[in-house]
Amino acid sequence: MKFNYDTFYGTFIKRPNRFIAHIDINGQEVICHVPNTGRMRELLIPGVPVMLSRHDTTTRKTEYELRMIMKNFKWISIDSQLPNALAHEAIAFNLISELQGYREIKREVTYNNSRLDFQLIGEDTCFIEVKGVTLEKDGWCYFPDAPTERGRKHMDELIRAKAEGYRSVLLFIIQIEDARGFSPNWTTDKAFADKLKAAQDKGVEILAYNCHVSPDEVYVAGRVPIII
Repeated sequence: MKFNYDTFYGTFIKRPNRFIAHIDINGQEVICHVPNTGRMRELLIPGVPVMLSRHDTTTRKTEYELRMIMKNFKWISIDSQLPNALAHEAIAFNLISELQGYREIKREVTYNNSRLDFQLIGEDTCFIEVKGVTLEKDGWCYFPDAPTERGRKHMDELIRAKAEGYRSVLLFIIQIEDARGFSPNWTTDKAFADKLKAAQDKGVEILAYNCHVSPDEVYVAGRVPIII
């Protein structure tokens, strides 16, 4: 997925709340929106390089949007809205081998009491929930970086869909290059990790794919190992 927004580079100063951050751009302090409510404590360190996009403020409270943060000389995409778009692109272009062969892709579908990210229709029907991953330590990636009751609810719906005869997939899109593998974050959210293990045991397929990440483009690159 190529980007066409105006790009600016700066350094992180502070994040007074979940939704905004203060950034230094060539000596000028600007306020930007943070499109990710996760903690990202290992990323948002004062002085770390960041990449922003600039937008018309007629429909926005802030002119800038925080898009990427540099860690160990590599960019990490932190936009929580991007993984769904990346997943759609990857499925449509057959970049995810496990999800090939479907004739129709539906987005934001209601199933039972939840809205799931995708429904694929072909010889079978497949429900997919997508989660974006930004937490990395020593090359291994984890989700979530903060407790998520909503994430457990989505897994309950995937378990139910599987029990009712549908194919169910939980797809982790790792917005980091060179990820060696993926695991649930047992330390931060044991309830989510327990639920993920239960979902896998009940037939929900767990997939994790990393991405190529650059300021101009992000796209799904390849599957990574999963250890639950």
